[in-house]
Amino acid sequence: MSESTTPDGIRARALALLYHAGSGHPGGVLSQTELVGEVWSRCEPWAERPNGRVVLSKGHSVATLYTLAGLHGMLDEDEGKTLRKLNSRLQGHGHALTLPWLETSTGSLGQGFSFAVGLALGLRYKRDDTPVYVVLGDGELQEGQVWEAAMAASHFGLHQLTAVVDYNKMQSDANNDEIMRLEPLVDKWSAFGWHVLETDGHSVPAIARAFDAAHSMKDRPSVLIAHTVKGKG
Repeated sequence: MSESTTPDGIRARALALLYHAGSGHPGGVLSQTELVGEVWSRCEPWAERPNGRVVLSKGHSVATLYTLAGLHGMLDEDEGKTLRKLNSRLQGHGHALTLPWLETSTGSLGQGFSFAVGLALGLRYKRDDTPVYVVLGDGELQEGQVWEAAMAASHFGLHQLTAVVDYNKMQSDANNDEIMRLEPLVDKWSAFGWHVLETDGHSVPAIARAFDAAHSMKDRPSVLIAHTVKGKG
């Protein structure tokens, strides 16, 4: 593993993108690095036949995806410097019409999760067991759309769907508890019929073990509640 592909190397590259942009969401980009990196490596979106589908529902943290795409030759370094600029392909939220390797465009929080549920259900109808991963921010869980989608995923038994919650306990304006508390979060997901796993969101081996446990489930979707640090590193 080269230095640039370690979690800290990915963080440094993502921060460089945000520096050139002059704006963005560094806290959430830094907290999700290990999570998105592990999902990316499992899905292999750069391959001719990817092993999975990845949806970044917390789309404002898309700088991580742009960084990983650059490391795999899907974007060049000069284009990375155009992040959040007018007429750039690299918008503050991913835009699938200009970046065909993205599963979906994002915007209002919660929509990416609903898209991922629909994607998994569509694959089910095609008898396709390709795994679907969707990464959410914890503040995003305050959106009612998230829980509608969670209820649907459980109802349809979408076992190939794994949700990942970047649980850094903060959002743009304040701590989650000051805006709208989420606890008891494990109990909430369990009550919606999901297989719930908790892990250290900055330990790649622990994340990998949790994903393996999620894949062992054959009757329900799984959610990985990953405890992270906002602005890690």
